[in-house]
Amino acid sequence: MKRLIYIMVLVTGLTFVFNSCSKILDTTPIDPDEITSGTVFDNPESYTQFMAKCYAGLAVGGNQGGDGQADISGIDGGFSQYLRQYWYHQELTTDEAVIGWDDATIKDFHYQEWGTDDTFIAAMYYRIFYQISLANEFLRQTSNDRLDERGVSQEWRDKIVYYRAEARWLRALSYWHALDLFGSVPFATEDDPIGDFFPPQISKADLFVYIEAELKAIEDIMMPPRTNEYGRADQAAAWTLLAKLYMNAEVYIGTPKYHECITYCDKVINSGYELAPKFQQLFWANNDQVAETMQEIIFPIRYSGEHTQTWGGTTFIIHAGVGGDMVPGDYGINGGWGGTRTTKQLVEKFSDDDNRSMFFTDGQTLDIDNISDFQNGYAITKFRNMSYDTSGVGTPGFSLEFPDTDFPMFRLGDIYLMYAEAVKRGGGGDMNNAIIYVNKLRKRAGALEILEITLPFILDERARELCWEGHRRTDLIRHGKFTGGEYIWSWKGNTKDGRATDAKYDLFPLPDADVNGNPNLTQNPNY
Repeated sequence: MKRLIYIMVLVTGLTFVFNSCSKILDTTPIDPDEITSGTVFDNPESYTQFMAKCYAGLAVGGNQGGDGQADISGIDGGFSQYLRQYWYHQELTTDEAVIGWDDATIKDFHYQEWGTDDTFIAAMYYRIFYQISLANEFLRQTSNDRLDERGVSQEWRDKIVYYRAEARWLRALSYWHALDLFGSVPFATEDDPIGDFFPPQISKADLFVYIEAELKAIEDIMMPPRTNEYGRADQAAAWTLLAKLYMNAEVYIGTPKYHECITYCDKVINSGYELAPKFQQLFWANNDQVAETMQEIIFPIRYSGEHTQTWGGTTFIIHAGVGGDMVPGDYGINGGWGGTRTTKQLVEKFSDDDNRSMFFTDGQTLDIDNISDFQNGYAITKFRNMSYDTSGVGTPGFSLEFPDTDFPMFRLGDIYLMYAEAVKRGGGGDMNNAIIYVNKLRKRAGALEILEITLPFILDERARELCWEGHRRTDLIRHGKFTGGEYIWSWKGNTKDGRATDAKYDLFPLPDADVNGNPNLTQNPNY
């Protein structure tokens, strides 16, 4: 763990070109055989390349196509890719997804039976801290003293101001994931030394305060909403992350902060974002090319079949969701992996008139008798590697292997639903506006509009709107329905009809190797 946090990442950070992120990050790679960490910043373009790696860490698992030269060891680069692992933890553990594969302990996610030696949980943990180590090192290398030593021009200093704010945002994002998934974790910033020392463990309360303070410190430094290049964080991304933090504050620190959540939702809502006209277009291969789609997406993880060739991300989401009688070409891919489907409990939340109900049912059973059989459980057709024109004609992405489809990590639809829930939970705001926002989503979906909001309705509406977008576990925990017996779904607790599970599973365990290797760490309760 300490090696991952404090490893010098300069060469690693500068040998990857993240062409699909944005034009400013479309740069020429540096040959690691001809450059060293001592001379790499002789070329100021290196700051841009390093920033590219910080973003790329969310999208790919290594520095070569197909996740070669994996960033972390002990697990395949594709299996350990950040978004793929985050999707496992947020979706496979819930009513929204099951998987038919027998890779190691992967089915334990849905069963809620994992342990402290789980390979996939360790991969997520180390991915998070690898990202944090990248951000920390970027911030070390761009301090005023370092820039003075190198004689960096004012033009580049002006750019680096924004880069530093974005690096801090990316670090805050990963620390939020750490807080949400693991609770109390090791903690380090750019002010800590590089070398042999054991990082201290930070409490959930202190980590919450740190993330909050970081985001408030950078919100006025970042580019205004929708003025940065698409795929890079701006003020709206900072406001959204603050809203997510406050939305779940009662879980993290035992203190509700719904008023603060509403404040930051309002900032996003009033900053120029609009809903995409069609719900489906948010998940197509050209979702980064159509202005009316991009106007809803606040922060995407970007993908390109030409430049970000990963076995994680939307490559995994799309390929793994195709099997049985499904025709891979209909989804812009060259073959399905026959893995992920959903439970009948999710299917039953949709009405017949709701166009967010995107299920493949031919040859599929609603009930899951055999979780390993792909045709047990409905398949979900939400994400596709197809670009569609105004007439509805579809064209596959650049590659049938690696989709072009960006993953919308944060978007306006989520903000609307957070606002509504925070109002209902007593955070203030305007209930009339809350109902208007929810009905905008339902009208787009072709569903009947509502007259009042209840918390059970909001939880179900979030499932309908945000299914497979990486929110479900956090939502269920906030509503007290993730573990325990209040809400049961198929194969929860490793039984066909489901059963109550232990509340300890609301948090994942810290990996055994880290707890055994760092005397400062205490394992999460009851593991």
